[in-house]
Parts: sequence; C-alpha cells; structure tokens
Amino acid sequence: MAVSMAAAAGRLRRAIRRSPLWVSPSRQPLSSEPPPAQATAVRDAFLNFFRDRHGHRLVPSASVRPRGDPSLLFVNAGMNQFKPIFLGTVNPRSEMAGFRRVANSQKCVRAGGRHSDLEDVGRDLSHHTFFEMLGNWAFGGEYFKEEACSMAWELLTQVYGIPEDRLWVSYFGGDPNAGLDPDLESRDIWLSLGVPASHVLSFGPQENFWEMGDTGPCGPCTEIHYDLTGRVGAPQLVELWNLVFIQHNREADGSLQPLPQRHVDTGMGLERLVAVLQGTRSTYDTDLFSPLLKAIHQGCGAPPYLGRVGAADEGRTDMAYRVVADHIRTLSICIADGVYPGMSGAPLVLRRILRRAVRFSTEVLRAPPGLLSSLVPIVVETLIASLISEDEAAFLASLQRGRRIIDRTLRRLGPAKLFPAEVAWSLSLSGNLGLPLDLLELMLEEKGVQLDSAGLARLAQEDAQHRSQQAEPVQEQGLQLSVHALGELQRRGVPPTDDSPKYNYSLRPSGGYEFSTCEAQVLQLYTEDGTAVASVGKGQRFGLLLDKTNFYAEQGGQASDRGYLTRVDQEDVLFPVARAQVCGGFILHEAVAPEDLKVGDQVQLHVDEAWRLGCMKKHTATHLLSWALRQALGPGTEQRGSHLNPERLRFDVATQAPLTSQQLRAVEGTVRDAVAQDKPVYVEDVALARTAHVPGLRCLDEVYPDPVRVVSVGVPVAHALDPGSQAALQTSVELCCGTHLLRTGAIGDLVIVGERQLTRGTTRLLAVTGEQAQQAREVGQNLAQEVEAATERLSQGSKDVVAAQRLSKDMGRLTDAVDLAMMPQWQRRELQATLKGLQRRANTAVRKLELGQAAQKTQELLQRHSQGPLIVDTVAAESLSVLVKVVRQLCERVPGTSVFLLSPQQLGHVLCACQVAQSATPAFTAEAWALAVCSHMGGKAWGSQVAARGAGTTTDLEAVLSTARAYALDRLQPSSPTDLHRLHRQQTGPGQEL
Repeated sequence: MAVSMAAAAGRLRRAIRRSPLWVSPSRQPLSSEPPPAQATAVRDAFLNFFRDRHGHRLVPSASVRPRGDPSLLFVNAGMNQFKPIFLGTVNPRSEMAGFRRVANSQKCVRAGGRHSDLEDVGRDLSHHTFFEMLGNWAFGGEYFKEEACSMAWELLTQVYGIPEDRLWVSYFGGDPNAGLDPDLESRDIWLSLGVPASHVLSFGPQENFWEMGDTGPCGPCTEIHYDLTGRVGAPQLVELWNLVFIQHNREADGSLQPLPQRHVDTGMGLERLVAVLQGTRSTYDTDLFSPLLKAIHQGCGAPPYLGRVGAADEGRTDMAYRVVADHIRTLSICIADGVYPGMSGAPLVLRRILRRAVRFSTEVLRAPPGLLSSLVPIVVETLIASLISEDEAAFLASLQRGRRIIDRTLRRLGPAKLFPAEVAWSLSLSGNLGLPLDLLELMLEEKGVQLDSAGLARLAQEDAQHRSQQAEPVQEQGLQLSVHALGELQRRGVPPTDDSPKYNYSLRPSGGYEFSTCEAQVLQLYTEDGTAVASVGKGQRFGLLLDKTNFYAEQGGQASDRGYLTRVDQEDVLFPVARAQVCGGFILHEAVAPEDLKVGDQVQLHVDEAWRLGCMKKHTATHLLSWALRQALGPGTEQRGSHLNPERLRFDVATQAPLTSQQLRAVEGTVRDAVAQDKPVYVEDVALARTAHVPGLRCLDEVYPDPVRVVSVGVPVAHALDPGSQAALQTSVELCCGTHLLRTGAIGDLVIVGERQLTRGTTRLLAVTGEQAQQAREVGQNLAQEVEAATERLSQGSKDVVAAQRLSKDMGRLTDAVDLAMMPQWQRRELQATLKGLQRRANTAVRKLELGQAAQKTQELLQRHSQGPLIVDTVAAESLSVLVKVVRQLCERVPGTSVFLLSPQQLGHVLCACQVAQSATPAFTAEAWALAVCSHMGGKAWGSQVAARGAGTTTDLEAVLSTARAYALDRLQPSSPTDLHRLHRQQTGPGQEL
C-alpha cells in the first residue's frame, strides 16, 4: 500500500506541476456527454446551492479597485473584501461585522503585484488577467473543516454531476521546521466522504499552506483537483477548488500563533469550472470566450482561432486571439469599476494591458484601428469604449515608431549582442514611447534577441530613487493592535470604545465653538511593540484603551484629533496624546507618560480645540466642494478619495480631462455662495436601509455602520432622505462619520490652490479655507497686477539689449512666482497662459536686438580679420548669447574660418565662444578647443565638435588669446604657403578689444 501511495503521490505531484497550464493543443471534448448549462447557469447554481441548501448570505462582488488596502493593486481574490474580519479590525457597527456564512462570485484581476498572470496570458489555454472567483466563507467558527469539505463535495458531485472518480484531493502534510503537524483531520474527512485513499495525498507548505502575506492570518488548505485524462493513463490534474482553514497568524518574527477565531475561506475559478463542465480542456473554448473570439476573427484579417499553443501556433496567431480576448475583458471590467489607464500603480498596469492588446491585435492579427473598442459590448458605458479607442489610436503610432527603432538598433548591433538597456528604457512606459517592458521583451524574443536586463535593472533603480525623492512623505503608521490583542479583548468581553462624545460640541452665542471634555476609565495599556501591560512609567510612549473617548480617530479621510489627558486626581500633569486610531472598533490613543499611569485610573480627555475646529472646517468644506464639482461637471461625478487636516484639504475626483479655468472658478463660486449664506449643517443617525435609494445621496465605496450618520447642508436630514423631495440633488447630503461645523459660515472662504492629474481619469485638487484662502486671493491679485505691469513694459519696447534681456529675465522670474505661489488655481492658469505669450514676445525682442548688435560687432571684426582660416580676438558683449551670435555670423561671412572670441566681463570674468570649420573636424573640435582655453582660466566649457562656449576668470587676456591661437595652430594643417604665412602672422599679432 505504501509503495502504491508513493507512486500515486509522485504521479500527482508531476501532474499538478505540469497541468495547470492546460497546454494540450487538443480541442476535443473530454467526454461524449452533452455539455451542461452555460456559464451563467453554472454561476447561479453555485450561489443558489449555498444560499438555499446551506443558509449562506449572498454578498455582491466588490469593485476590482481595492477598498482602503494599499497593499493591493487590484482585488485578486474573493477574500480581499473580508480581510477586516480575518484581521479582527472590522467595525462592530458595520454590516460586515454580522457576517457568519456568506457566498459570492468576486471579480478578480491578477496583473502586477505579487500574484500576476499577465505575462502568461496567451501562452497557454487557462491563464487570465481577469476571472471570477466563486467562494464561500464561514467566520468566527460558524463551521469549519467537516462542513466545508462536505459542501464542496456535494456541490461538485451531486449538483454539477462531476464523476467522483475524476476528482483528487490534497491536504497539508505538515511542516516539521515550523512545528506544524499534518492536517489529518482533513484527510479523514475526505476518506469518510468516500474519496479513495489513492486519491487523497499530502503535500508540504508550498502547495497546501495558505498565507495572506508575510504576516497575518494563515492556515492549512485542502485542494480539489480534476483529472483531465478521464481515467486513461497517468492522471493529468487541474486544480478546481481551494478550501483554506484560517487558524494561525504569522507574526512579524516569522513564528505562528493560533488565532482567537477560526475561519473558512474557499475559492474556485468560474472559468476553469465552466471548462470542466462544458467538456473542454481550454477555458477559451467555453461560452465565456467563444463570442469574443468570433468577434475578433470577424474584425481582423487573421485566420480563425484554432486553439493552438507553443510551436504548433505558427506566427502566434492563436496566442494573439487569447491575449486580445482576455485583455478586453479586463479593460472593460476595470474601467467600469473606475480604474483607468494611467502612469502609476494599477492605472499603469491597465495601460500595459491595453498596449499589449493593441500590439497583438494590429501586428499579429492585422486588425484595423478601433478593433478593441468595437469588442466592448454596446450595453457597456460609452465612456469605456471611447477611452479604449482613444488610447488604442494613440498607442498605434508609438508602436510603429518603436518597431522602427528596434529594427534600426538591431541592424547596428549585429549578431549575438544584448539589446541596449538605454534604448529599451527610452521605448518603455517609463521613457518616451510607452511600450510595456514585458511587451518589448516579447518583441525582441520573436527576433531571437536578449535584453540587457542588468542595465535595465540599474536604470529602474535610478528612476525609483528619483521618484522617491519627489514622492509625498509617508506618515508614520503609529501603534497598532495585533489580531491577538484584539482577540484577547473580545475574549474578555471588553466592549468597543464608545466614541460618541466626539460629537459633543456646540455653538456659543458669540459664534465660537465649545468642546466638552470626557471622563473615562483606563481599560488597557500597551507598550510600543503592542504588549499589553498593567502600567506605564515616566517618559514611556504607550497605547491607551479607554471605555469612552471624545477624540476623533483617523478615518474617512479626516486626520486624527490630538490633545492631552489628565488623571482625575492630578489635573496639573498633562499626558500628551499625539493621535487616535481605530482598531476593530476600539480606539487606541497614542500618548507619552510624564508620570506613572495604570489600568483602572480615571482620566479626563481634552481635544486640541484649534486643531479639531480646523478639521471641522475642512471636512464641511470638502462636502461642499464635492457637491460643487457635481454642479459643475455633472451629477455622475465621482469622488475618488480625500484627506484633510487643519492646514489644507485634498480631494480626488474622477474626470475625463483636466478642469478648465472656468470650471475651477465656478466650483469655487458655488462653495463661496454656500459659505456666505451660513447654512445650517444637519446631522442624524439613520438606518442604513433608508439611504439605499435616495437620488443624489453621496456615499463612497466603503463599509458603513448601521445605523449610519447622514450629514446634510441646509436641509434637515428627514427631508433630504425623502425620495420624493429631490433635496439631495440640490445640496450636499452625504454618509459621513466625521466631525462637522454646525453652520457653514465658519469656513470663511475656499480657494482651490492646486490641481494635477493623478492618473488618467483622476484629478487631485488641493484647497485651503478661511484666512489662508484670503491670503491666496491677495497673492493672486498682486501677481495679476505684476503681470499687467510687465505687459505694459513689454508694449513700450526696449532700445538696447541689456534692457530687453532684463525684461525677459523678469518674465521668467514672474513665471516662476506664479508657478509656485499659493493662489487660486484658475487664476494661475490664466496668468501662466498670459506669461507664456509675454515670454515669447520678450525673447523675440531680445533676439532681434542681439542680432543687430552682433551684426555691428561682426562688421568691426571683419575690418581687422578680412581673411581666414583663423580668427582669435576679443570683443565687448553684454551676454554669452550675443557672443555666440557674433561667432556664428563671422563663420557665415567667411566660410571655412575657425573663430574663437573672448569677452571680458566685470571682476575678471571672461566669456568665450568658438566655432570650427566643418572641414577641420574631427581632428580639430570646438568643444576641445573651448575646454583647453577655459581650463587655462580655471573655468568650464561645453558644446559639440562644431560649436562650443564656456567661461572662466583671468587678468591676462593676452595669455589666454595666445593659448587659443597655439591650440588651433597645432591642429590646423595649412594647405598652402599663403595659409602658413597668414597663420604665422595671426599667431604673432596682438589681440585687440573692440
């Protein structure tokens, strides 16, 4: 038995390692039985099974744009939206906190990041960048291994009718190094369900131990595989379903600790399941892809799709079919969920996907421009089709140019050489043309050429360093409660922190705000590393849990409160509180102890009132800004994120183009009107269900508590939530847990001081309020007056070069001031446009005057040097620009002459410019000539073989002129006795300043 099990295990391992790619070119069905229902029916059967037979709650798919999870580019698994439950950080008042057993079909994208299938798509018959993950979950021990395995087996064999002898299972065989025993419980469950022992095999942690990341919840998993061979010969297996039993936590030190609560997390790819049920070895031969493949064939000049892979796929035609079909699905889903092609993060990955699709459709399938957008179904928003069409057309030109550069570079390289990293970088998304590097490597691979990967890595590192220097500083994370600490609090029955006192503030008759203090009891103290302690000592930085608090913990884009607390019995000793954070419904305060503090102490909390009021002003202003943007851009305008503190607010909004100056000005005007009217701000907690169908109500892609807090400007909440009132279309009404003003007048003013494109389709606005806004307006008015004065000066004209150059420099300085000033963005745009025209006019005036002055100097020099081939002299010139023009005109007037001119300036500084006759190069170059002379003056030079310039310092011009002549004579070869006599006479003749 042991021998046969070992042999079977070996076969299974080999099968698992080779078969997930599904590389068989055969397109014959796996059986002669008629295929079952279409993919939609397969999906429905899964969801209905768990809802109707096993009492699961069906939850909708989350957006592929991760919600509050910076560790992910895209949602890549069904469990992503449930991570707060696994981590113990779920808001106890949220709907998710009540989840016990749920099921869904989740949209997933695996492209970029840790789990990426992008480069494998098309090469085989199963990989996709977008797919659907069918899954069921049990939280907090609702059920565990036995129920999960039984349900899975029941669904596959009884509902879908998959023959039991075609199914194999694997389980975790233990890891002695980690101190983990084999998961014999799972093994025995499968055996009890009737799975033959020869089909139940164990694997190590690489195959059967699932981890969320380097740290966090994890556990053994058991996988169900399907045998593609139909019991003929050695099994060829493909994984169908993975059942994960989350029961451990990977600590920061690498150790494993048991979780306070156990969970079940399962996932099964819809595409792969449908392929099995429809009797095909390829997911691309299912009804999920066949309509797309047919449409691609109809829209291009390639032969029909035949499902070939590898060497059998001549010209990679079928690979191109699969790439285009997969990528257009991914593009459509991502754009529908608000992820647009862009220049960083997930938008950059989407841009790569779009450009891969364009390349394969045009160069391999010979499709005309516009094919990709034509594949987007008519029912999909026109916006998606137009975005794809626009980028497709833009990239086609880049692709054709890139192909020419690659071919030219390869001809220059010759055989058996690496493709230069510098050229690849210039062609890449990080360079000029926007070719994804993986696509570039594929194009080179087709020509049998390797890329200089080491050089490319060096360039990427340099680029990353440059970007990091320009990036916004990352805020320190601060103290956190681990999943074990949260589990211990829950085990002890500690209730979530009551933070309702944060809303206890009122307006005084004088117009100022009064913030109530809060008396609370210390429930738990934590050291900086998260260890729970009974007391802390003097000078110690620590975390603090209280039964209640009036501090606002950072969430919803609003910065945390700060302030201090005192012990009730010692109110003259202040414990500074730097921040407060939400951890699974508990508010963790981060403080420093000036004296001892222990669990059970009574404390009084005081928020920093100026800081809190500043946040309130910015938060209410943010709501008004969001509403004003919808008024200016349309009701479908979506917020993409925001952050605010007392200094300024940041607001990201979905746009198809940068806002115009008129739109920015209109948005500001709408907000200022609401502020001037000093509208009341109404706030009320209501049942979440009441907010579901209110026209115009603003809510973000977040998990909201139930009941939820509604903030309405100018209209009572009850009236705003009345579906018949349409009030939410005429004012700001949002779901929000933040702290707000009670009347809008305290905002004072709002000015948008910055605007930039974050990614394609997302614009970031920066705004200030109150006194800062007034200062910004004053700065804008002052700069507008300076621009008006500069316009008047330019209209009057300049009669000499110095005055014209000064005016041109003033234009440049004024442009820099406008670019950097904190001022209204709409006004900045207008002044920048005006200054751009003024700078052109000023530069033109300077050039005209310089050319006139240079012509005069040239004529005077020609009177002294009527013949070539060498002129070395001094000339008075106000700038290097004039000096260069004199040199150029001399060479034009006396062809074949090499010229070197010096121009003495104040304090011994000397400018130089030179030009070498084309016939004298390459033995004699201008750059080397200038460098030799300027080095003699302790200066520097720059230029080309033909023309160069430089500067230095000297008190002996004659010596410098001699150096210039000697260097030229040493490299010029006289062609006749006359030239030799002329050169000798110029070498011994004096220089003369004009």
